Amino acid sequence: MDKQKKKELASQQALAKKLKKAEAEARKKAIKNRKPFKGLQIRPTVSLFDEAGKEEVGENNWKRFGFDIHPQVTLYASIILIIFISLTLLFPSTAENLFNTILTSITKNTGWFMIFAANIFIVASLYFAFGRYGKIILGGKNAKPEFSKFAWYAMLLSAGMGIGLLFWSVAEPITHYGDPSPMFSGVDPYSASAAQAAMTSTFFHWGIHPWAIYAIVGLGLAFFSYNKGLPLTIRSLFYPIIGNKIYGLWGNIIDILSVLATLMGLATSLGLGVSQVNAGLNHLFGINISITVQVLLIVVITGFATISVVMGLDGGVKRLSEINMILAGVFLLFVLIAGPTVYILSGFTQNIGYYLSNFLEMSLWTETFRATNWQGGWTVFYWAWWISWSPFVGMFIARISKGRTVREFIMGVIFIPTVISFLWMSVFGGTAIFQESSGIGAISAFIEQNEALALFAMVDNLPLASILSLIGIILVTVFFVTSSDSGSLVVDHLTSGGKLDSPVPQRVFWAIMEGVVAATLLIGGGLTALQTASIITGLPFTIILILMIYSLNLGLKQEYEIETSVDEVLEQVTTDHVINEVISSAVHDDALVDIVTDSIKEETEKAEDIEKNKE
Repeated sequence: MDKQKKKELASQQALAKKLKKAEAEARKKAIKNRKPFKGLQIRPTVSLFDEAGKEEVGENNWKRFGFDIHPQVTLYASIILIIFISLTLLFPSTAENLFNTILTSITKNTGWFMIFAANIFIVASLYFAFGRYGKIILGGKNAKPEFSKFAWYAMLLSAGMGIGLLFWSVAEPITHYGDPSPMFSGVDPYSASAAQAAMTSTFFHWGIHPWAIYAIVGLGLAFFSYNKGLPLTIRSLFYPIIGNKIYGLWGNIIDILSVLATLMGLATSLGLGVSQVNAGLNHLFGINISITVQVLLIVVITGFATISVVMGLDGGVKRLSEINMILAGVFLLFVLIAGPTVYILSGFTQNIGYYLSNFLEMSLWTETFRATNWQGGWTVFYWAWWISWSPFVGMFIARISKGRTVREFIMGVIFIPTVISFLWMSVFGGTAIFQESSGIGAISAFIEQNEALALFAMVDNLPLASILSLIGIILVTVFFVTSSDSGSLVVDHLTSGGKLDSPVPQRVFWAIMEGVVAATLLIGGGLTALQTASIITGLPFTIILILMIYSLNLGLKQEYEIETSVDEVLEQVTTDHVINEVISSAVHDDALVDIVTDSIKEETEKAEDIEKNKE
């Protein structure tokens, strides 16, 4: 190594030492001199950087018989679930009537709140992504992504709404085609305008709104866990508001609600999934459509999910998600080519335009001036469903998103899955509407009989119908497995005080419990029970999530201010080092170097003071 290179290396090493020392001192000073939180919080001086009183993850867990659980959260959540399951199974008719009454009451009286709240998540997402917090890295400045972007997107889609996309991709557009949303007044059923309204309503329910909800919850969990070292549980999102009280009663209540919301949201999806698998088996092999068959399917598929859970995130969930997304992509491509390709692609383009042009009206429409409750069975149900799913999907997204910037996270979670969902709905829903309007198939008649038959009725009019139906069954089954095992891992985090790795028996317990809850809801009222379960848990959880947005803003603000302060110090240290090196190379008198350096520093400080005084 020549003399010049040695000199450059020594200079770089010296700068690295200076920067390391300066960063430690600057961060300590910035934390000490931080501005206290102002607002609604119980402890106005609470800081994300206070170490006193913080608990280690799983510090007070109960560890026996292969379990490692947070006792209060697990015990009370389990008791509530056992009571619910027992009463529903003992009194199924009463439960069914009760579910109907609750569903109607909640959707009529609080639907406006759910609709308004869903828009808050979009505004908050855009603010965090494109505001000054967008460059914050989840996990700190040196964090790197654990998964490739393809694997990341695959897991997002599989966990986010896999079963629902398959169940509703044909059933919903055709239903709206025959019975358009009242918002589109004057539209005749089964007309060209009805087709446009049907696809727009479907886009609305599967577009930006649900993914914005997931993005906010996932962002909060990732930030407070990876950047601040708090447990990966929903309670951690409220540290800026209640401080160390997250480890007490209030934190327990938040996590218990999170567990219940997650299980009910999952049960809704799993119930829809087995209904569709049952319908497919009936279509192909003549197996009866019945609750008994569906419960047996839940038992079998939950068994596969349990195996995947035991294999863990990398071995099970990641591999299954990637396989399933490839299979789903092949399925999508075949239907696109074998179906009315030009009609599908033209509709995809036009539907996006119509969706965007009607976005504000649809987002805020509450059916106020009509004596109808159309939204109760559609928009309000969907928003409650997505919100009840948000602890599960948000935590799973957080778990796989370390190393992403806030902006990359928000953009990736909201826009990429939204566009892919639109394409999926356009291919399957567009093909179904084309078949219905052209007289190729009477899909609406199958939907009147059972919504779960819709997909198979559509593929019946395409080449290789039997193979496509079989692929559809496989896709629903694997989506069931990925949703179940992802959900089990998430519920496990919640009930183990935020631990990322917990004992196998514990993960198996929650995988089985998900199947039991889904089976119970099917026995106790079918689709209505599934919808009611989502709405009952989604409503109170909406309030929690709105408070969470405020808390997340407090946390990001403090992080940004401290990181900005540290960056300014590091930039000054680097500048001083470069100036010193330049002077040293030109002047060989050390005393003179110090004099010149100090002089330049004084002049720089004076110039900065003058600028500040001008401001």
